[in-house]
Amino acid sequence: MLAEFLDYLEDKGCNHPHDIHPTHINSYFEYLHIRPNRKSGGGLSKNYIRKQLQVINKFSRYLTESNQESFAVRFQIKGATDRSSNVLTVSEVQQLYDAATDDIYGLRNKAMLALYYGCGLRKNEGIGMNVQDVLFDKDLVFIRKGKGYKERYVPLTGNNKTDLENYVCYSRPHLLNGKKEDALLLSIKGKRLSGVTVYDRLQQLRAQTLITKPVGLHTLRHSIATHLLHSGMKLQQIQRFLGHSSLESTQIYTHLKHEQHI
Repeated sequence: MLAEFLDYLEDKGCNHPHDIHPTHINSYFEYLHIRPNRKSGGGLSKNYIRKQLQVINKFSRYLTESNQESFAVRFQIKGATDRSSNVLTVSEVQQLYDAATDDIYGLRNKAMLALYYGCGLRKNEGIGMNVQDVLFDKDLVFIRKGKGYKERYVPLTGNNKTDLENYVCYSRPHLLNGKKEDALLLSIKGKRLSGVTVYDRLQQLRAQTLITKPVGLHTLRHSIATHLLHSGMKLQQIQRFLGHSSLESTQIYTHLKHEQHI
């Protein structure tokens, strides 16, 4: 996002932070409101545009705190952010679990839900996991490839542990079919599952439910964070659980908590 902002400034002939004027920022956000969404078509969501402003504010603060020439950010985004579609209710999450069968692929689906909802993993964290990263004896999941190459441990208890144990013991050996592969989530060919396949399997589950809102892997992560906050978990604990480097990123869930009927 910062690279896109800086590229835009260069196109406008602004090549140094001390040359950034409020009019540059205003015109950039006017541009964002008409720029098409490169992935799905249509326009950019207000959530995405608000995140752009957060990135620019962080950049300005970084320059100031590192004693470099900085610039003022006076731009504000009006109107509430539409966050409601980013979070599933507890009932909707249960519908996804209920849609998963008890065959080889159903057990894999439940393991995926355990990772992406139960453990709140990012897409690449889940598909990048190896079977050795599930520490059943310690009730932990080890995340080796977190955002920014940061490692962390995530608690693994209750149904999440049961679903992963069932997958590792009964489903994964069939998918492995005698091959050697360290990846936890396997495809039908015994190879590491791709992000596209994980997403497609989630969409197949959703199609068997009454859920009408869009559901992606990050939706599951948003949902567990909101549900944990609603259950009374402190924001700092949720920050560590999600692997956020800054509490600022976690604070969005204080808004989601009040907007959701879970």
